[in-house]
Amino acid sequence: MGMQSLVIHTWILTKRSLIVLIRNPFTFIPNLFISLFFLLVYTGGLSGISQLPEFDGADYLAFILPVSIVSAAVGGAGGAGQSLVRDLESGYFARLLQTPVTRLAIVLGPTIAGMLQLLMQTIIILTVAFFLGLNVAAGFGGVLVVILLAIGWGLAFAGYSVALALKTKNAQAAQAGTLIFFPLIFLSTTFVPLELIEASWLRIAATINPTTYLFESMRAVLIDGWVMGPILSGIAVITAVCIVTVSLSVRSAKRAFQRE
Repeated sequence: MGMQSLVIHTWILTKRSLIVLIRNPFTFIPNLFISLFFLLVYTGGLSGISQLPEFDGADYLAFILPVSIVSAAVGGAGGAGQSLVRDLESGYFARLLQTPVTRLAIVLGPTIAGMLQLLMQTIIILTVAFFLGLNVAAGFGGVLVVILLAIGWGLAFAGYSVALALKTKNAQAAQAGTLIFFPLIFLSTTFVPLELIEASWLRIAATINPTTYLFESMRAVLIDGWVMGPILSGIAVITAVCIVTVSLSVRSAKRAFQRE
């Protein structure tokens, strides 16, 4: 009965979050636009550097595509935290705690809605990339790997976003806190491979940056095919980050429930 209640309550709250999202499309359209901007502008403006020997003839569209997808993951999953903040500020969260709803479902609902939003954004970005001439070395299976990696990163960010929202209970503070993920995108192998980064501090930052391993795992299936080393490294890093951020969100939720 407990598991059945969790599934039903999670579905109801996920559906509510999706309805709110659909009714307010401008909460996700700017993020999708920015992600497509990365794809179109940088493919057109920087594609010439793929002629360098370090690229080994790789298509720059496939190289830059992960940047567009990851930026969508950051913005899309951040909606989970923003949704909770709106509920906290409106008083809906407090009223929800007075009902028999399963407490875990309160956190899972907006998180799953954020994942579904991210899934649709990723599919749209990949569709645009195919129209631009994308060729995936690993085939359809590689496309699925890219989607799963994006969802995994989105889950990691959603956990952080939810934890921050429950901790601050303030929309401005929560939004400002999520901006930390955007510097992580650019302190990585965003535009060129690691061996082309000349500044030693930037190379060190890229080496310890988890986003680098996410980029490399996506680029492996897009450019090289089933090269398991980078793929497994990306999965391991995403799993570790997910464990940390989701644990933080669960702890923050327990404290919020106790205070309410």
